[in-house]
Amino acid sequence: MSGRLDQTVALVTGGSSGIGAATAVALAAEGAAVAMTARRQDRLESVAEQVRGAGGTALVLEADVGDAEQARGVVEQTVAELGRLDTLVNNAGVMLLGPVLAAPLEEWEEMVRVNLMGLLYCAHAAVPHLLRAAENAPRQVADMVNISSTAGRVARNGSGVYNATKHGVVAFSESLRQEMTARHVRISVVEPGGVATELQGHNRPEIREQISARFANMRVLDAEDIADVITYIVTRPRHVAVNELLVRPTEQVQ
Repeated sequence: MSGRLDQTVALVTGGSSGIGAATAVALAAEGAAVAMTARRQDRLESVAEQVRGAGGTALVLEADVGDAEQARGVVEQTVAELGRLDTLVNNAGVMLLGPVLAAPLEEWEEMVRVNLMGLLYCAHAAVPHLLRAAENAPRQVADMVNISSTAGRVARNGSGVYNATKHGVVAFSESLRQEMTARHVRISVVEPGGVATELQGHNRPEIREQISARFANMRVLDAEDIADVITYIVTRPRHVAVNELLVRPTEQVQ
């Protein structure tokens, strides 16, 4: 494959399905060598086969980024095996909704661990490598794209802890952007609305029914729509930074 990301390396977390898998394929189509990490190696291998079948380079790294050591290991192994790191897409996340009253505390802890701490662990490990990539050919710019949500903008009844994690992603991204932008490491946050992925399937049955009802009469986004947005962000010229991008289905009001 060849394209606008030739000779660069991207790492995508949550790369086994949905937005992560679609993004890995899209970045590889632009010429990037792509490392993918998630907890399901069989699903990662399936995505990697798709990338390789189209002539791209794919590295599969089974890991739980909610664990600090594993997150750091994923970044370091990407650089060790592929030679550098130009793009980090922090996509791994879980959405476990429901009322605060009688909520399983384990669900709250899992969202904080993956959605927020996992992103922070990967960012902490990746920043030195992104700075190094931004100083060198071929592009002299590097990117971190953090996936938040419309839930990172508007709090809703029944999604308080998910809102908290996604608001945290937005706040962290903006602060890091201010710190890194003069050194040509671009920090971007993407806030998708309703997307057809497996994310809703993590919820309890009664919550899945509520989510389905909310989007029942709406054409939601596909994972490839968000992958297209991410690809747009990271293929901008060096002097152009897309700091924040909110993308909803046309019929979604909030």
